[in-house]
Amino acid sequence: MGLCGFAPRKRSLFSGFLFYGFTRLMPGFMPVFTPRSLVYAEAFLFSRRRGGVSPPKIWMQNQGERTSPLRMKKMKTRTLHTLSRWLGLASILLLIPAWMVVVQVSGLPKFILPSPMDVWNRFLKAWMDGSLLYHTGITLLEIVLGLLVGVCFATIVGYALAKSRTLETVLSPYLVASQAIPIVAIAPLLVIWLGDGILSKVVICALIVFFPVLVNTVVGVRAVTPSLYDLMGSLRASRWQILWKLELPASLPVLLGGLRIGATLSVIGAIVGELVDAEQGLGFLLQLGDFQYDTSMVFVAVFMLVALALSLYGMVTLLERRFLKWQK
Repeated sequence: MGLCGFAPRKRSLFSGFLFYGFTRLMPGFMPVFTPRSLVYAEAFLFSRRRGGVSPPKIWMQNQGERTSPLRMKKMKTRTLHTLSRWLGLASILLLIPAWMVVVQVSGLPKFILPSPMDVWNRFLKAWMDGSLLYHTGITLLEIVLGLLVGVCFATIVGYALAKSRTLETVLSPYLVASQAIPIVAIAPLLVIWLGDGILSKVVICALIVFFPVLVNTVVGVRAVTPSLYDLMGSLRASRWQILWKLELPASLPVLLGGLRIGATLSVIGAIVGELVDAEQGLGFLLQLGDFQYDTSMVFVAVFMLVALALSLYGMVTLLERRFLKWQK
């Protein structure tokens, strides 16, 4: 008796046994022979006796599945995403040598243009004494609170405007006029009215986030297909069910697009409030470094603001991947 309970009487069957055992174990030609391949080989031998499918045809079918258009599209998308990440990292790595070359060639003093090493040393010093972490935490708290307040208020008002043309006609002139006034112009008034504490910074941050999220909410809700409302009406859905099951999922891509814009603008709002009047926060560090000609500290604060903006933007991107899987 041979392998698998019977002796291979023909050379073709034995060759098929080897072929099937080697190729069906893993994707591609993996020359690894395990007990699992014996099962495949035995099934192949019996299929040959009963007129089954030959291994070349099975292998070609598997290869066709691996090279299907949908699979190729997914592989291309993953490759592009990986390439974009590497390009972003490469751009940062190229920026640092270019910065060092400019410092060496120009010969400017450190209080005008510090080198990357000076900025790194200042970052380590501020991090070790705890001042950078403390002020970053204060600014992050203002950003998160302002973003939450602005997004919630803008979503409620935007939904009301989307459902009522009359309300939109009444409030639209005031909303557009509010965007014609720079936030820097009214920031001192808000500090005078609300005090120099965290409340004024949160309100400034919420105001600068409000309008983009408002517009995207109106556009997203009105983009829902009317036939879907007819379908929900035929199913006798309640007003709450229409909002939760239809309007929110249908308008979510546009809403998250507005949240992307608001997440980055919220950083600007918090810094504007801190630059007007503050004794803590990254805006305070910017002013302190400016007054003391500590340009390295200014660079450190700016880079921390960039890191906060990128982190918030990345969190919104993760939310899109989590809640918009149905679009793929």
